[in-house]
Amino acid sequence: MAMETSGEAASTAGAGAAAELEKEMTVFTAKRYSIFNTIIAVAIWLGCIHLNAVLVVSAFVFLPLSKAIGVCWILLMLIVIPVDDKDRIGRKLSRYICKHACGYFPIRLHIEDYKAFDPDRAYVFGYEPHSVLPIGVVALADLTGCMPLTKIKVLASSAVFYTPFLRHIWTWLGLAPATRKNFSSLLASGYSCIIVPGGVQETVLMEHGSEMVYLKNRKGFVRIAMERGNPLVPVFCFGQSQVYKWWKPRGKLFLQLSRIIKFTPIFFWGIFGSPLPYQHPMDVIVGKPIEIKQNLQPTVEEVTEVHNQFVDALQDLFERHKARVGHGDLDLRVL
Repeated sequence: MAMETSGEAASTAGAGAAAELEKEMTVFTAKRYSIFNTIIAVAIWLGCIHLNAVLVVSAFVFLPLSKAIGVCWILLMLIVIPVDDKDRIGRKLSRYICKHACGYFPIRLHIEDYKAFDPDRAYVFGYEPHSVLPIGVVALADLTGCMPLTKIKVLASSAVFYTPFLRHIWTWLGLAPATRKNFSSLLASGYSCIIVPGGVQETVLMEHGSEMVYLKNRKGFVRIAMERGNPLVPVFCFGQSQVYKWWKPRGKLFLQLSRIIKFTPIFFWGIFGSPLPYQHPMDVIVGKPIEIKQNLQPTVEEVTEVHNQFVDALQDLFERHKARVGHGDLDLRVL
């Protein structure tokens, strides 16, 4: 991604408070490359879910039953074979995706205080919203190279790592299962962790035409940050909810199923009904780190206090930047 200088940003931001706010920010704007490379990168990155469905359906429609079952066995093998997150070819492919995919929408990354991030520290990024897929998070990936942090992991639903092809691509991109054990060990190893607190529940509750984050009862990530003394960083992505069209069933049964499988079974599509998302600009806003004093055994009240700080910071981040990035009429609901 190419960096946009403060002077250029201020000249386009207008007058008043918005311009002053823009002057203080570091803005990275994704560079557009050839349309061929861009589409290939996005298709590899986001097309695996649809690819699996096409393979299974096509196998049972066009192949004899014995061969169709063979296809399913191959897919099952791809689920259980270990994936090396540092595989040379895999990481090279991931660099290709990060280089070309960000320019497709395009994505802009806004960092309120770039110098506040210490490369030798680990941070806990609370990224919202989840939307259909939290794809704006790619702007924060270590291979994208915008954040002044060299060790970054994105924590994702464990369902991702039981999906053939998807688990390979996303592991190479720097994703890891969102378990408490993984979370704590990664922070201990010096990795900054990006987590979407709302997770599956947020996808279940999302509605067309509005932004919603499911945060009030999501305090586990705050507790872990407190136990390790890692700063919390609020992040909000504007425009992400518009890159896919979607439909989902309703009712308690759907909610219970989503909780059990740790994945939201919704139907979503992009251009011409394909997995290729719509080219809707996204603006990822990174707030200032919230410093936290290490507390090995925080009480419920102490966790709640810090959690409230984070929620307030996220809401403030949303309100201060929504008009500046073209979403002045958008409201945020915190559930």
